[in-house]
This record gives sequence, C-alpha cells and structure tokens, in this order.
Amino acid sequence: MNPVTNKDIMEELQVLKSEKQLTKQRNQVKSRFYYIFWGAATVSVLAGQLFVGTGFRRMATSFDRIIDTIIVELYKEVPLHIWEDDEERHPMVIR
Repeated sequence: MNPVTNKDIMEELQVLKSEKQLTKQRNQVKSRFYYIFWGAATVSVLAGQLFVGTGFRRMATSFDRIIDTIIVELYKEVPLHIWEDDEERHPMVIR
C-alpha cells in the first residue's frame, strides 16, 4: 500500500471541486418581486412609525394644553390643634 501524500489529497480535492462546479446550481436566485415586496414592506413600516409618532406628538401637545389650564392651589397645612376645641369645624369630622 502506497502512503497518501498531501499532493494526492490536493489532486483529489481539485477533481471533486471541478465535478461539483459542473453540477452546482445557483443558490438563492431572487426574483424582482422579492425586492419589490421587501422594499414596499420597509416603506410601509417606516410610514406607520411616522404616523404613530406624529399622533403621539399631537396627543402630548393637547394633553399639555389641558394640564396648563388646570390651576392647582396648594394650601399650607393648618395644625390640627386649632380645632381641638371646635369639633364642628374640624376637617376630619364628617357630618
């Protein structure tokens, strides 16, 4: 039995490679429809994002207008010992 050398292995690989190239088919042949579909899908997602973002901005602006018109008055807490003698005016008494 003859020893196998690197040269023998390389020759065998080249033969296999040339045979494979003759029978190999192209992979992932994409039609024009593929690119049209994904281009349209990308544009529609982008348009949807712009639409939602614009609506959100308008909603936030109108919400800010509503909040700006509300006047909140904060009162300094009155100590409860003022009403110790007058239960009628005590803020925690429900009548």
